[in-house]
Amino acid sequence: MKAIRRIKYGGPEVLKVESVSKPIPKNDELLIRVHCTTVNRTDCSMLTGKPYIIRAFIGIFNPKQKVLGTDFAGQIEAVGENVKSFAIGDRVWGFQDDGLSSQAEYMTVSENKAVIKIPEGFSYQEVVACAEGAHYANNFINKVNINANDRVLINGATGAIGSAAVQLIKHSGATVTAITNTKNITLVKSLGADRVIDYQKEDFTKDLERYNFILDTVGKSSFFKCKHLLSSDGTYISSELGPYIQNVYLPLITKIYGGKRVKFPLPFDCKKSLLLVSQLLSQGKFKPVIDKIYNPEQVKKAYQYVASGQKTGNVILSFT
Repeated sequence: MKAIRRIKYGGPEVLKVESVSKPIPKNDELLIRVHCTTVNRTDCSMLTGKPYIIRAFIGIFNPKQKVLGTDFAGQIEAVGENVKSFAIGDRVWGFQDDGLSSQAEYMTVSENKAVIKIPEGFSYQEVVACAEGAHYANNFINKVNINANDRVLINGATGAIGSAAVQLIKHSGATVTAITNTKNITLVKSLGADRVIDYQKEDFTKDLERYNFILDTVGKSSFFKCKHLLSSDGTYISSELGPYIQNVYLPLITKIYGGKRVKFPLPFDCKKSLLLVSQLLSQGKFKPVIDKIYNPEQVKKAYQYVASGQKTGNVILSFT
């Protein structure tokens, strides 16, 4: 089978499409024919091993997992003898932020991991575009209590996380101001944004509005640049560690002093996120955003494009 492999950390140049043996499922595992995965920011970090702190989890000097991939959508071709919740032929999708080796034609995963059935009427590409970004967006939101009276600013509203965050927050009824570029204004409005600021034409940090929550889904700003935009008890959350890793220690400092807060969105419970988005998909309340689709032989281009920071929504790697 084809698999996207690397044996060391580096840029897209270390990636190779290689032929490897098809995995054999253990007693509690599913063998899945992968139809597609995404190439996302998590994958890019695992490729480069940066920020270096992640190497404590994925391998200090060289990556433990040679095949990349954190999410997937596909069909079950075999099951282990102890599997109870799934059957051969089931269409499934899943996500695991510490890696699934899913950028391959086949993969195995325990039925106890974050794997669920694909809702009726949706394609493999549509659901896989609702995994990584939506999970991280949900883990922004579940760190705070957002209600219908709140005003929320989302920086990076057209990335995988940002486009999901706009929709999930609108589901709570809050008022959303979205930061985006000129070409994506219409898209962001279609996702539910009440107000849009085009960062190519104006500096959102000079906005006169005050917000209960600021979500920086691309990690390109900071608490200190945005602090004046927060209400007196407002909260700032970023997807990145921030300058001098400040988003790790500022939550403690700002909690001690009170008032405006920083929270760090440590992600957990991938399956809960998938179940939430699956429900919203079925109800017509969530829209996957897909930018480009690549085949395995184009994987280096896919990673280069994602690393450039120019993508809108999700980039898909298709194996069928």
